[in-house]
Amino acid sequence: MQRDPILLSWSGGKDAAWTLHALRQRADVDVVGLLTTVTDGFDRIAMHGIRRDILLAQAAATGLPLVEARIPQQCDNARYEAAFAAALAQARSRWPGLRTIAFGDLFLEDVRQWRAALCARLDWRIDTPLFGADTATLARDMIAGGLRATLCCVDTTQLPGEFSGREFDAALLADLPTGVDPCGERGEFHTCVHAGPMFRHPLALRCGERMLRETRFAYTDLALVV
Repeated sequence: MQRDPILLSWSGGKDAAWTLHALRQRADVDVVGLLTTVTDGFDRIAMHGIRRDILLAQAAATGLPLVEARIPQQCDNARYEAAFAAALAQARSRWPGLRTIAFGDLFLEDVRQWRAALCARLDWRIDTPLFGADTATLARDMIAGGLRATLCCVDTTQLPGEFSGREFDAALLADLPTGVDPCGERGEFHTCVHAGPMFRHPLALRCGERMLRETRFAYTDLALVV
C-alpha cells in the first residue's frame, strides 16, 4: 500500500507524542516531520513553556525533522495564522506531496473545527487519530504503554499549582480532583514528554523553579541533564 506523507503538530506534550505513536501503527500514513510553534524571545514552545533545547532533543529522539513556526510575544491570532501558514509552506516545499497535518485533539470539537477550517483555507487537511477516545482509558494506556511525561504547566483556576512538576503517572491520575480531565484536555495542565515508544531513547530532565505567570499559570522550568 502507498503510504501518504503526514506532518504532525508537536507541542512537546503527551497527546502529540501518543498521536505519533498511533500514526506509526498505521499502514496508510508515513510521518515525515514535526511542526512546532516557538515564541521568540522566550525561545520556548508556545503555551507549554518547554525550552527549545528540549524540543530539539525530543525531535532527535523521534528521528524526525522539525519545522518551526516562530511567533512574537503577545502574539495575536492574525500573526499566529501567518506564522503557521509560513511553516506549512516550508514543509510542503520540503515534502511536495504533503497535504495533511495531524493534531493530538481529544474531544474539543470547536477546537478541531477551527483547525480544520484554518487548514482548509491553506489547502491542507487535518487528521486527529485520538479524537473521541475515552480520556481516562487513554491516560492509563499511555502510562501502561511506557509514555513518561512531567506536568510543565498547570492552570491554577482548574488545578492546584502544586501539581506542576509532578510526573504524569497512576498516582497523579488518582490525585486529580473531580472534574479535572485525566488528559488535561480542557487546559487543566500541559506536559513535557521525556520517554516513550515514540522515542529512540529517553531524555533526562530536571525540574527547576516553579513560577506563576499571568497570575494563573504555574510553570515548572524543566531543563535537560547533560
